[in-house]
Amino acid sequence: MPPPEIIETCRAMREYCDRARRDGLSIGFVPTMGSLHEGHLSLMRRAAADSDRVVVSVFVNPAQFGPNEDYEAYHRDLTGDVDKCAGAGVDVVFAPPAQEMYAPGACTLVDQSVLTEVLCGAFRPGHFRGVLTVVAKLFNIIGPCGACFGQKDYQQFVVIRRMAADLNFPVELTMCPTVREPDGLAMSSRNRYLSESERRDALCLYDALSTAKALFEQGERRGTELVAQMRCRFEKTPAAKVDYVAVVDPETLQPLSMIRGAAVAAVAVRLGPARLIDNMILGQA
Repeated sequence: MPPPEIIETCRAMREYCDRARRDGLSIGFVPTMGSLHEGHLSLMRRAAADSDRVVVSVFVNPAQFGPNEDYEAYHRDLTGDVDKCAGAGVDVVFAPPAQEMYAPGACTLVDQSVLTEVLCGAFRPGHFRGVLTVVAKLFNIIGPCGACFGQKDYQQFVVIRRMAADLNFPVELTMCPTVREPDGLAMSSRNRYLSESERRDALCLYDALSTAKALFEQGERRGTELVAQMRCRFEKTPAAKVDYVAVVDPETLQPLSMIRGAAVAAVAVRLGPARLIDNMILGQA
């Protein structure tokens, strides 16, 4: 399979997509920050199955990192990422430099209320403003397309879906299942930060969520009880510093004391230098 074309400017990327659509071809889009793993590749394969041309963006977005977060340390390997894309049906890698995405003097941001004030948004002020701003820019550059996102970042998907609907972006969003390691840990670029002992401790996320799912399938519908049982699991791993443990509505992301339909169990934990998130859908969302 030939290597994907690398495009670095917004203008050239827009022209590529416009030309493809004029030729009657559909575009599948996967936005990433690079440091690609099997979770990302599964999104690319889904996009390739659904579309005629696949575009993957590789851009470490400075706007979504807080002042004490890992922007400078975030792993970057464009050559390795392009090689991985080649085996996943990708036609183009859009890899703009920061000054191409954020010109000097840029001061327009995309923000959202309610959905960004809970879960990760409560612990990472400004994070989703950065996410929405860069994704809005990418949607404008790529144009009409199908865009694939992973379930691991469930809140991100819901937030972007709301933005796309509110701002009338001609984009069809697809949420794809979380890809896990054989022992259940959700694949994440930040897993590389974990020491051997932290990697073992990180299984507490999957164990806690699996506990909630098992109780739900046994008939437990009290969200408060599911949260309590998940917290009990985290208490067995002292190294895990919990940001949140929640059972929320799949659409509004608000906490559910009683589950009457579907729900999402979501957790965020800090282990050493890594902040890990994960979730499981309870019922049919």
